[in-house]
Amino acid sequence: MSPIFLSRVGCLLGLIIFPFFADQFYIQFVSKVLIMAILASSLNLLVGYTGLVSLGHAAFYGLAGYALAIATTQYAITGFWINLFVSLTVTSILGFFIGALVVRTRGIYFIMVTLAFAQLLFFIFHDTDIAGGSDGVYIYNIPQVTFFGYNALNLSNPTEFYFLSLITFILVIFSIDRITKSLFGQVISGIKINESRVESLGFQAKYYKLTCFVISSFIAALAGFLAALQFGLVNPDMLGWHMSGGALVMVLLGGMGTLFGPTVGALVMLTLELILQSLTNHWQIFVGSIVILVAIFLPNGIVSALRLPYK
Repeated sequence: MSPIFLSRVGCLLGLIIFPFFADQFYIQFVSKVLIMAILASSLNLLVGYTGLVSLGHAAFYGLAGYALAIATTQYAITGFWINLFVSLTVTSILGFFIGALVVRTRGIYFIMVTLAFAQLLFFIFHDTDIAGGSDGVYIYNIPQVTFFGYNALNLSNPTEFYFLSLITFILVIFSIDRITKSLFGQVISGIKINESRVESLGFQAKYYKLTCFVISSFIAALAGFLAALQFGLVNPDMLGWHMSGGALVMVLLGGMGTLFGPTVGALVMLTLELILQSLTNHWQIFVGSIVILVAIFLPNGIVSALRLPYK
């Protein structure tokens, strides 16, 4: 067996047995890391593989959470699967319409248009009473995962929620791995390098970029849905530019265009925040300084320094 396979199996086994020995606080923390790793991985599809830098990716993360909150509080929809379907469908439709517009732009214009759409959505929820305004809305009735009437997972239990997050994370990583190694993945990688050359070979670049944008929004929606379930609260901050910026930093920190780089970036970023918050009220200064140092001395991300075979 190859070292890559053995290391992946070892990490997976470690994640499986982790909640049986850890305190509840750390179980919830790792669940949050997995959720943010899903969000960062979705953005990595755009930034790392397709070369499309977005500062509005939190729009899909936050909208999925709001869709869940509105469905459960205003329409009393309690089923997990129907809520999941509604959240992902609404977000993917928005991703399609936004993507159809933004893929017509390039470079700084793409960045600014994605940011504009996210901020538009932010102010819609922040300045209106659609879902609690600036205070957000609590999700009091957490949907439970059922199969044929059997309650399979109680998501109010941190350990059971952890396993839902882990299963989702594994499915997302596996899917991204398959996507990037397919012909579609080769085309979007080619678009990042030379879009004109790709089109000269007969590929319609804008359709590939749009498809990648929708897939990315779908995966980001999964992260937002899980985040809303974990915290039982959604607010406009989930849609803000700082959330998009944080996900982008995780991608750059771990390793842009690598499979596990965003996961490493999410783990490092959230661990730094957890440690430094307990030491000083000015923890952002130190986190920012560390990110800058990594960007200068490790331009390919932390995975390049660790020589992880996950590119």
